[in-house]
Amino acid sequence: MLNTETPARVVIMGVAGCGKSSLGQACATAWSVPLLEGDDFHSSSNVNKMRSGVPLSDGDRATWLDLLAAELASRSGSGVVLTCSALRQRYRDQLRAAAPQLRFVFLSLTREQARARVAARAAHLFPVSLVDSQFDTLEDPSEEPGVLRLDATRPLDELTEAATRWLQGQAQVEAVRP
Repeated sequence: MLNTETPARVVIMGVAGCGKSSLGQACATAWSVPLLEGDDFHSSSNVNKMRSGVPLSDGDRATWLDLLAAELASRSGSGVVLTCSALRQRYRDQLRAAAPQLRFVFLSLTREQARARVAARAAHLFPVSLVDSQFDTLEDPSEEPGVLRLDATRPLDELTEAATRWLQGQAQVEAVRP
């Protein structure tokens, strides 16, 4: 369990194939908080587009992001882990506006690594053909406040431990701020 005064509210983000769901589940379990799987909030129209190999537009993502922001806002004062690609800064800003002190763990990997991982997933809604569109849309969040960048190819237990240490350090820094 994460030992902080402020409940952990974290988005595990990155392109398809980076391991958002795996790390999200591991962190939610380790921190004893619920997991919100972002893909579960997509409309059937969005799911059909992705399954057909059609990249989502900002318009397609708008209602989805509204739903995710509302979920985060409804959990004010409690911890939660959300998995969400959060590819553009404005998407992340929308989520931040709904959940003050929201943190992001950015799982970084190369296009080739993402393609290989997506190709290896059986029966997932996201085809390999869409990986490039995710990288084309991605605005690297590494320089934004409240973002931890991790190498997505590291073992899951190392990623979970790194996220936990980082959040504990973030909570300690916030506790000493006036």
